[in-house]
Amino acid sequence: MRNENGNSSRRTFIKLSSTLSVGALLSNLANASSLDLSYLSQKVPLYGHLWVYASRYPPNWDCTPILPEVFGDLKYAGLEGVELMEIILRNDGSVSRLKELIQQHSLPVVGTSYNANMWMRSKHTEILEDIELIIERLHAVGGSMLGITVGDARHKKTEDELDAQGEILKKIIVVCKKNKVQPNLHNHTFEVVDNLHDLKGTIARVPELALGPDLNWLVRGGVDPVWFIKTFGHKMVFMHIRDQDASGKWTEAVGEGVIDFPAIAKALKEINYQGKAAIELALDKPAINPIREDWKISREYVRKVFRW
Repeated sequence: MRNENGNSSRRTFIKLSSTLSVGALLSNLANASSLDLSYLSQKVPLYGHLWVYASRYPPNWDCTPILPEVFGDLKYAGLEGVELMEIILRNDGSVSRLKELIQQHSLPVVGTSYNANMWMRSKHTEILEDIELIIERLHAVGGSMLGITVGDARHKKTEDELDAQGEILKKIIVVCKKNKVQPNLHNHTFEVVDNLHDLKGTIARVPELALGPDLNWLVRGGVDPVWFIKTFGHKMVFMHIRDQDASGKWTEAVGEGVIDFPAIAKALKEINYQGKAAIELALDKPAINPIREDWKISREYVRKVFRW
């Protein structure tokens, strides 16, 4: 979620407006329980990514001091686990701290997101040393998913930069395999603008790498999530769910905005999606509800629409 500068400008929203129909708005405003969802059956485990807490701690996003709140809120909401950010695992004592919270709340750590400038060869040694530490600690607390963001160059990456990106990703895959962790490419907007230039460049160089898309960042990058699922769904093992309103601002809870989740749910069913999913809440303004209630509302909406 970081390093996107909100990315909710009017210009960006106008660009993606074609993916958000009036029908989508009406569909989400309707009571989800009234929809015909008989086509949904498979159970996908649903977790919570802790960005909404980490966002309180710029610039390093280290919400370690409130991890008990994180675990308590997600357990209260009925989610099935916690997705971390790498900063949590860098801290000394993180493994013992997390194990204690996992046991206390009977709530596992499913994985972590990880963001680094992998397109810069000069950073590769540093990144590999760091990611070995992160993955070993993730494995130690029972986590098995690594959502990788390759870094925003703030320009359209060159072929050489994409080559560098691919080189280190292949090395990260080896480290993951050793620790029984599933790496997956997690997108923000920069990977999917310019006709998916960054994402396609990575896939071409590392075709074995699975995908873990953030569906809301797809929308903000001008990409229809339904099209993405139908095109790349065979590579998907994870995904993030978040909502936004008609002005392009994030809603407090999933189901309160205009993202066409019923259509997304149907597309996932059509490809027989067998992966995992996480809700990632984000705020453009101070929350009205207690965050734990927004989690609960979101979780119940996903249960009704996706039947997970």
